[in-house]
This record gives sequence, C-alpha cells and structure tokens, in this order.
Amino acid sequence: MAKSKILSLDNLSLQDMNEDAELIPLMTPEDEEEIRQESLPEALPILPLRNTVLFPGVVIPITAGRDKSIKLINAANKGDKVIGVVSQKDETVEKPSIDDINKIGVVARILKVLKMPDGNTTVIIQGKKRFAIDEVIADEPFMMAKVSEVNEERPSQDDKEFGAIIDSIKDLSLKIIKESPNIPSEASFAIKNIESNSFLINFVSSNMNLSLVEKQELLEINSLQDRALATLKFMNLEYQKLELKNDIQSKVQHDMNKQQREYFLHQQIKTIQEELGGVSHDDELDQMRLKGKKKQWDKDVKAHFEKELGKMQRMNPQVAEYGIQRNYLELFLELPWNEYSKDNFDLKRAQKILDKHHYGLEDVKERIIEYLAVLKLRNDMKSPILCLFGPPGVGKTSLGKSIAEALGREYVRVSLGGLRDEAEIRGHRKTYIGAMPGRIIQSLKKAGTSNPVFVLDEIDKLAAGNQGDPSSALLEVLDPEQNSEFYDNFLELGFDLSKVMFIATSNNMGSIQPALRDRMEVINVSGYTIEEKVEIGKKHLLPKQLDEHGLSNEHLKVPKPVLEKIVEGYTRESGVRGLEKQIAKVVRNTAKNIAMELDHDAKISAKDVIEILGPPRLERDKYENNDVAGVVTGLAWTRVGGDILFIESILSKGKGLLNITGNLGKVMKESATIALEYIKANAKSLGIDPDVISNYNIHIHVPEGATPKDGPSAGITMLTSLVSLLTQQKVKKSIAMTGEITLRGKVLPVGGIKEKILAAKRAKIKELILCEENRRDILEIKEDYLKGLTFHYVSEMSQVLDIAITKQKVKNAKKLELTKATNK
Repeated sequence: MAKSKILSLDNLSLQDMNEDAELIPLMTPEDEEEIRQESLPEALPILPLRNTVLFPGVVIPITAGRDKSIKLINAANKGDKVIGVVSQKDETVEKPSIDDINKIGVVARILKVLKMPDGNTTVIIQGKKRFAIDEVIADEPFMMAKVSEVNEERPSQDDKEFGAIIDSIKDLSLKIIKESPNIPSEASFAIKNIESNSFLINFVSSNMNLSLVEKQELLEINSLQDRALATLKFMNLEYQKLELKNDIQSKVQHDMNKQQREYFLHQQIKTIQEELGGVSHDDELDQMRLKGKKKQWDKDVKAHFEKELGKMQRMNPQVAEYGIQRNYLELFLELPWNEYSKDNFDLKRAQKILDKHHYGLEDVKERIIEYLAVLKLRNDMKSPILCLFGPPGVGKTSLGKSIAEALGREYVRVSLGGLRDEAEIRGHRKTYIGAMPGRIIQSLKKAGTSNPVFVLDEIDKLAAGNQGDPSSALLEVLDPEQNSEFYDNFLELGFDLSKVMFIATSNNMGSIQPALRDRMEVINVSGYTIEEKVEIGKKHLLPKQLDEHGLSNEHLKVPKPVLEKIVEGYTRESGVRGLEKQIAKVVRNTAKNIAMELDHDAKISAKDVIEILGPPRLERDKYENNDVAGVVTGLAWTRVGGDILFIESILSKGKGLLNITGNLGKVMKESATIALEYIKANAKSLGIDPDVISNYNIHIHVPEGATPKDGPSAGITMLTSLVSLLTQQKVKKSIAMTGEITLRGKVLPVGGIKEKILAAKRAKIKELILCEENRRDILEIKEDYLKGLTFHYVSEMSQVLDIAITKQKVKNAKKLELTKATNK
C-alpha cells in the first residue's frame, strides 16, 4: 500500500476517546483505490473476534488468548500477514464453529504483534475489504475457509444527496466531540482531515457506542449511501442521549449546603463503622429484599412490602423515623405469611395423647376429636373458637398444650387477665414512639406458623379502661367470618387468622360481654369426683412432684386409700391445684428425710399423712347432719365449683318478723320472703298454726357469713327449712336439694347441676331433690359420677316436703308449749 497510514483510536468510541489515543496519518482516496484493486486469495485463515467488529480501513488492536487464535497469528505473521476477521454471534462460545460466526467479515493485514506480560498476544490489524465465507476447508490447527469478495455499491462523485449525508456526519461528529467531556479535542482535528468518504463512514461506525449486532448490521450493508444513512441515524440518537444527560446534570447541579455536608460526614462515619464490623444501609436493604423474595406473599402484601422498602431506601439513616421503619419491615419479614404446619390426622394417636395428659374431661376430648375428623375429611374447615369454662385447677389451660401436641401444631398462650388497653390486642399505630404490634401478631411471630393452637387465658378477666375496651377488640379476632382479614394498627394490613385454633378459658361466663360470648363455643369443664382426683393424683400429680423434687417411685409410694384420705380431708375444690400442693408437701417431707438420712418408710400410711399435713380440716361438711328441725342442706354453684351450704331457721318470741343473715344477696333474700309468704298462704294444708307465724319472729341464717352468697338456687331449701321449723319435724339425713320456687309453689330448674352433684358426693350425701326439668342435665352426666346417689324429681313444693321431711308425730309437750305461748 502507499506510504499513507490509517487513523487509529484504539477501538474507543467517540465518547470514550482519551488524550493518550495515538493519531496516525489518514487514508487518502488513492489508498482506497489501491486496496480495491487488490485481489483476494482463494483461502484465508479465519480469526473469530469475541466483542468487536472490524471495518475496512480501520486499525484496531486485538488480544488473542485462545490457542487456535495464537497459532493463526504466528503462522500469518511469518507469511503474507493477511487474515480474515469475523465477529462471533455469541461471545461466550469458547470454541466457535462455522455456525457460531457471521458470514461477512473483513480481510485484515497484521501490522504488529506484541507479547504481553500476562502471556496473551496483542495484535494490531488494519481492515482492507469485505468478504463472504463460502466454505470451511480446515478446522485444525485453525479455521481455513474459501472466501469471495463482497462488492460495494458506491454513489457517483457528483451525487448531492450523498455529499449532504457526509457533511451531516462530519458536523454531528464535531458536535458530539464538543459536548462530550471524555473525548479529547484532537479528535475533531482528525475528523476534519479525513478525505475519504467511505473511510469516514467506516471510522465513525467503528467508534460509535453500538452493540456488536448493530455494528455487524452496518458492516453487512452493501450500499455505501445506505450505510451512511444508518450511521447518521445512530449518531443522532447518540447525540440526543448526550444532550439529555448534560441537561439533567445541569438541573441537579447546585452548591453543597449544610444538610449535604452533614449527610456526607455521616456517610463517612458509617463507612468507618462498616470497616469496624457493622452492616451498611445498602447491605441491610439487600438482605431484606432477599428475605422478601423467599416469602410466600400474596400480590397485595408483596406490593405493600416493596412500597415500604422503597420508603426506607429513600430515608436518611440518621433520622428517628428510619428506626421505626426498619422495625416495621423486620416484623413484616418475620411474620409467618401463608406458612402452615402440617396437621397430624391420626385420630387414634390424638385420642391417646389427650387421655394420657388429662383424666376425665370426656366432653372436651370428644369435641377435639370431632374437629380433627371434620378437618381430615374437608381439609379447609375454618378453625372453631372454643371456650373452656370451669373452675380453677381443672386443666383448662394445660389442655391447650395437649391439643397442640395431638394436632402437631405450635402452641401459643396469651394471658388476658387484667388487660385494659385495646392496643394490646390491635397494636399501636407505628407513627407513635414506642409503637408495637398487638399480642396476637406478636404471638404469631413467635410461633412461626399461621395455624398454631392459640390459648387466650382468663378471657373473663378482661377489663375496660381509658384506652378502650379489649373485649370489643377481640370480637374480630374470635369471629370465624371476619378474622381472615384481622387488621393490626401497627401492621397496617390484614392478616389471616382463620386457620388459627383459638381456645379461650374462663372461670365466669357472666363477666364476658354477650357479643364476645356469642362468638365462642362454650364447653363446660366441671370439677372432678373424688375417684377422679385420686386417679389424677396417682397418674399425674405424684410423678410430677417426685420429678421436680429429684425423687423416684422407689423413694415414695402413696397407696390409693391414702390419696383418697388426702383428697377428702385436706382439699375442698373442684380442681386439683390444692391437691397438688398437699402432695408436694408430702414429697418435700420425704425429700427432707432422705437428705438428713433419717429413718422413714417409703410407703406412706394414713397416720403419716396426719403427722405431715396435720389433722383433717375439711370434714365438717361431710358429717354435720340435719339432726335439728329447721336445718336443711342445700347445693350451690361457686366460681371454684360446686359446694354444699346449710340453711338454719329458728323461732323467737316476737311479732312475726323475718330476719335473714349470712351475707346473702338480693336474690336469696327474695327467695326467703317468697318461701314465708307461700307458707302463710298454705299454712292449713301444711299443718301449721297461723298464730305461731304471727306471734313468733323467724330468723334464717346461712353459716360462713364472710362468704357472699347469692343466686336462684336456694328457694326450695329455704321453704323446706321454714316448714321443718314451724312443724318441728326434722329433715331426712343425707339429703340435699337445689331449685327455685314461685309464689304458687312451683319448682323451677337451676344451673350448675354437675358441679352441685360433685359437691354432694364429696359431702357423702345420698339423696338429691331436683326440679323435673333438670332431669335432662342428669342424663348428660356420666353414670360413674352418679353412683351411690338417688334422685328425686319434683315440680311442686308439696312433693319436696313429702320427700324431705320425716313423717312423724310432734310431741304433745312441744305442741302445747307453742299453743300456750300463742294464748299468752
């Protein structure tokens, strides 16, 4: 070729030129004509390029690292230094075949070969003319192919349209160089001095910021004028981007103010903290985003998380709101959204677990097994809201643990006793300082699943305060039709509670507001019989206390008769907490004897129990009988279960007044008044002298006056006591009664029958008088509880008196005494 050389900018784009770019004397039209006259060899060694496209006339450096490429360059450099250069379709292919390279390439001449320190070979090549691959004739040691020249359509020299395109390319190139701060000013000098139109087009195409595919498309255009138009199109797009970039930079550029200074100083402090082992703001956001991708979120929840995460990303980490937002997102990520534990539907196993942990409680266990059975068949049943209602110590709370174990679910318990703040249920709004989610959401976070067994303990102890009514906030939690979208103020989003199995416990249903009570399925967990307490003590309480005190069965043995002695003489309750305390006292005594190496018998006797626990304290109720006229045994329901009470009546000289003592409530006082009025109205049929009622005061007393007593259960008891007093006929032994009366003498049904029956059995009572309508309550009680009891069902007061009062003639002396007192 002629002495002239080609301009090289080290394969940099027009925006990436730098001051170190080497400027070489430019190609002239004569040089181009000489290249066009040269003929192509029949076969060329083919050098595939990964990430660049060579254009005719352009000089570029390339780095060869593949074995075939190095062999090709070494062979060509020793020969005529002519090679065929083509670009790869996919730069990731390590060993390209004919299918992996483009068919149109450029014949190149090797100008210089340099050995680099890293072992690679750098080659400076110059493009000459285009060719097309016809056939591959060899693949080793490098690719050889038969090639043919690709003719180029050139416009005539006097084509004005082509001239205008070339002028536009030059002008636009100069504008780009001027607007871009990264291109040296010498580049404009080079553009102005290019004489060859085709070289100008190829040079600009080679150095533009285009993709490999776009450059290859330009190379394959046969018409020089079409290639010039396409090049001008890409240049216009690049110039518009450059102008837009400069406009944006000019708009956002302003002087650094105090806030920015503080921000950058804080950033420097933060960087120092990161070097010392902290976590950067960006790393924290990335970690949260990564955790969020693993969550099984609904579309709405995911969108809400992305929105809140974006809000945190825009916050300055030094402001107070940043910490609140971080705590909020951490809670969001830790909540078990749509994460459920798998239920165990082995009903026989569930039954064994319930029987193992709890003796008795058949109704509750049957309800749980029913729930499991339905859930097993449908697998989409909404969890019921169960409320275990009964006295303390009967195992309501611990039953929740057994249910969780039987189902294979997590167990969560929240104590609601004394709760006064509605925010404890619904949470605080996160804008407040110290804001926290409600206990429901906190407990679900702790459980790690969205379907735990959730025990709401002491739901009857909720109280309303200045901060709202928590029981009203629980309405949404415990409503199966609403709790699929439970709204927590802190979370600001609905959370599905429909799969949670809520179990509430209560000692008194009367203190629960009606709307809340209506949402729950109440299961009555009444007290235990003496036999049940003995079994519970033997199977559960004694082994538990032995384990807690570091003893084994060999150290202490408590026979059943001794356990029964403890139950009867030292406990007076429906549950077993008091029994556990007494057993613990016996175990501690044994532990003391062992520790002090004292002689003792491992088998405890009744005599030992008296020495350890003292004399029996609770046997008075069992042995006090109706030996005096006017004394009747009644049955009552209390918060701690059933109990017996004695109603005593006595006559004293007076004017027919009625006195009532014993800390009685309004209802019981009304029952006494009704009973007396009924007697006055029916004195003749009852065999009572009306003058006795008029001339004697009647005093009714219920012992243990320190204990408040009230309720509609003592009507027939008071009436029987008054009739017994006024007729001086004693009430039968070992008989008790419960029921309410009307002025007409009708007997009304009452509640708490099972608890009252248990109290009667504890007191060794043999016969019970109940309203006829309470017969249905007896049918629901297990037959084991009814052993040794005789039931009398009545509907009229006359029937009560016929059954309860001993039919005997009153002594003449007593009768005369009352008559004389009346005459006086």
